[in-house]
Amino acid sequence: MLPVNLGNANCYALLYTNILAVLQSAALIFYRYPTLRNMPDISRNRALAYLHIAVLLWGFTAILGKLISYGSFLLVWQRMSLTSLVYLALPVVWKSLARLSWRQIRIFLGIGLVVCAHWITFYGSIKLGNSASVTLACLSAASFFASLMEPWLLRKPVSKKDLVLGAIVIGGILLIYGTQIAEQAAEFQHLNGSGFGAAVISGLLSAALAALFTVLNKKYIEEADAWAISTLEMVSGATALSLLMPLWLKPEDSLLPQMASDWIWTLLLALLCTNLTFWLGTRALSQLSAFTANLTVNLEPVYGIVLGALIFHENEDLNSWFYVGTAVILGAIFASPLIDQYQKRKGISRP
Repeated sequence: MLPVNLGNANCYALLYTNILAVLQSAALIFYRYPTLRNMPDISRNRALAYLHIAVLLWGFTAILGKLISYGSFLLVWQRMSLTSLVYLALPVVWKSLARLSWRQIRIFLGIGLVVCAHWITFYGSIKLGNSASVTLACLSAASFFASLMEPWLLRKPVSKKDLVLGAIVIGGILLIYGTQIAEQAAEFQHLNGSGFGAAVISGLLSAALAALFTVLNKKYIEEADAWAISTLEMVSGATALSLLMPLWLKPEDSLLPQMASDWIWTLLLALLCTNLTFWLGTRALSQLSAFTANLTVNLEPVYGIVLGALIFHENEDLNSWFYVGTAVILGAIFASPLIDQYQKRKGISRP
């Protein structure tokens, strides 16, 4: 892993250009719907577009998590706190919250704790293994976990298609990372003690938690709009971490970033990769299954690797297995809607 060259203008110009493009798209949404209320229902294709934009931005989160210099607890607390403040500054959020019952509020506050635990384990895995690639590899198991959780929590029959496609995705991830992990394990073990094994365990736990909160959001998506759901979940996580802070942080630890670069990365992580993406993802779930969402999110490792190649100059580490594994993942992702369309035309009921 080569150090980041902050003077590399081309890489960072590309980064900021992509960020500005997404901000312009977000501004268009706000312009068309200035009150952000009574937005029309979106089609399945638009829901997929929203989700892919969110996944592209989520590809930045591992990169930003590695760039930020401090640990996962403080990183997640800052991310959820800043995101909560932005949401609470929007009048539409308060109007959405006022329509909820106490039961609904408690449900989404509880789901927020799962989101918080997912991010703690996600960034903890990156810090433990000093590798975004290992963490992203583990995260791709989320679709497989979702194929197991969705029938249980949503009281749906087990889908053989979902189980098979989830297993195929894991196979694609193993093709991408298998040889690299085998080669790097000994080095991680030598340099970081148990860091590699702990990173894998934390990454797999993060994937299971990601699948869980996606399925739970899908279960209760009809009870509230995206603004209320996103706000309550962010506030819940920020509050929980604030209560745990005296037990976790040392007295000399600072609650605010101490470096200018950390301020930039943290703000991008909160505003762009959380506020915008959480809203886009929640809106998309109104038209997509939890399995389809988690399957699409498996593009995040691919985006993360490409971004790592552009920003950290890791492209020399990508071998032919990367392209084979990527093709397998993309095949599974695009096969899912095609299979659904085929079954619909043939009148085959989907379990």
